[in-house]
Amino acid sequence: MNMNTCVSGITSHSVKTTARPRNSLMDKLYLPAITGGVKVTFKHFFTNLKDINAMDTMQYPQEQPTDISSRYRGLHRLTHREDNSIACVACFMCSTACPSNCIFIEATERLDNIDEKMPQSFFIDTLECIFCGYCVEACPCDAIRMDTGIFSLTGNKREDFVMDKDTLLSHKGAYGEESSCAK
Repeated sequence: MNMNTCVSGITSHSVKTTARPRNSLMDKLYLPAITGGVKVTFKHFFTNLKDINAMDTMQYPQEQPTDISSRYRGLHRLTHREDNSIACVACFMCSTACPSNCIFIEATERLDNIDEKMPQSFFIDTLECIFCGYCVEACPCDAIRMDTGIFSLTGNKREDFVMDKDTLLSHKGAYGEESSCAK
């Protein structure tokens, strides 16, 4: 076998190699990139200094955003049935589907002679939650939703960010029906 023949049958003489261009000292020091960024920064600075009212700044929390779509995943809520009972049957599907393990449920038997369970306690740790929506997708009863429109949650201590069953039931849907279709 010839030394100039490769395994695929292409000779080394048919391969064209191109030399890499060498970076200049200016390119190695990133001076063109830095000066370009500073140029853009100063352009915006002087434009905003001339007309301060032209800045796209919202005075939050006094001004609330108005461009939130109905597809936004806000804080969680638990839904009610038509008879105003909780729609959750404590099947643990939401806590199983949760990748951050922030949903904690303790089940108990229902007191209204329905052959289902109900949550005795239901907690969501919003500091651990990544708001992926997997819990909503996994729920077979449409008992948990993320359509409250609430995008801001504040507190002074960690316990303020753990929502219990009563808090989750008190949240209302911002974009539609309040009750679950589960029976």
